Amino acid sequence: MELPELEDLGDLTGRSVLVRCDFNVPLSGGEIQDDLRIRAALPTLSYLVEAGAKVTACSHLGRPGGAPDPAFSMDPVRRRLSELAPGVDLLENLRFDPGETDNSASFVETLVEGHDAYVNDAFGASHRSHASVVGPPMFLPSAAGRLLAREARVLGDLRAAPRRPFLAILGGAKVSDKLGVIEALLEVVDELIVGGGMCFTFLAARGASVGASLLEEDMIDECARLLESGAPIRLPIDITALGPGGVIGNPDAGGEVRQVGTSMPEGWMGLDIGPGSAVEFCDLIAEARTVLWNGPMGVFEDARFAAGTRTVAEAVADCRGFTVVGGGDSAAAARMFGVDDRIDHVSTGGGAALELIEKGDLPGLVALRAGAERSSG
Repeated sequence: MELPELEDLGDLTGRSVLVRCDFNVPLSGGEIQDDLRIRAALPTLSYLVEAGAKVTACSHLGRPGGAPDPAFSMDPVRRRLSELAPGVDLLENLRFDPGETDNSASFVETLVEGHDAYVNDAFGASHRSHASVVGPPMFLPSAAGRLLAREARVLGDLRAAPRRPFLAILGGAKVSDKLGVIEALLEVVDELIVGGGMCFTFLAARGASVGASLLEEDMIDECARLLESGAPIRLPIDITALGPGGVIGNPDAGGEVRQVGTSMPEGWMGLDIGPGSAVEFCDLIAEARTVLWNGPMGVFEDARFAAGTRTVAEAVADCRGFTVVGGGDSAAAARMFGVDDRIDHVSTGGGAALELIEKGDLPGLVALRAGAERSSG
């Protein structure tokens, strides 16, 4: 996927560059809990500063609803950015103006005013047709930042030229959220593991009783269609379940935890893959030469139901093939279990990663290529 890169901007001495970053960091009490997204932008910001540019970063933070809200002020991000990248300015939260999410032409004009070039390094926001993502390339010489370029290259190669066997591991809550991704992956993978809450709709499609587990009844027919097609879908062979009276995240509330087969007693809730499934999945991971993991195998935030996700995370980290974690909760799990530094690529954008895998392109990437064509024409 050819994108204009930073070097294509030419001599930046004394030029003003607007950089769209993804600084949508977790906050608690006005303090940043994880600055990974700020640090991820440093290679791009450092290149621009060292090239002599005057750099202004911009980002959204949370969902303030199109109006200023002190709870979503960029001040904590600005303080941390000043420590990591001195001299880089930061605009206020883009979403304080409704023109950002509306892709308002007037808001785009406001953003680009006074700037000589634009860089998109916000992969996590590039699946949205928002003003700061798709607007500036129509007016300014533009390029992909280091982070965005790597994300597009790695995830694009997964679709186009994976080393085989190619194994995808999908978890998360709902089949409906990932049906398009499932169908896209089934066109290119050798095996597809389905875990997490979404596995119960597939199990129900096989005729299993899922008890009180998460179930999308309106998706059972879709799951049955995929299974009956002969697609290489692997489902859990056992489940770690919570009995009646139990509460997720509160062991003191009671409720028995035990391993069951793929059919659960009435009132029992499946919350993790079982140990047999974990062993089977690990064997597949060990044999793979390309692995994409997106979505936990269970409610890993509760220690009683973390074993499946932890085992898969460690197996992915140990895999000799090329490994990719597709952002979101799976990236959080990789960090929680201390294996993120042994993954070849941890994506910074869960939703954007899945959309790129599903559709092969993103609005932000389309805008950069269109801008490059405009400039060259």
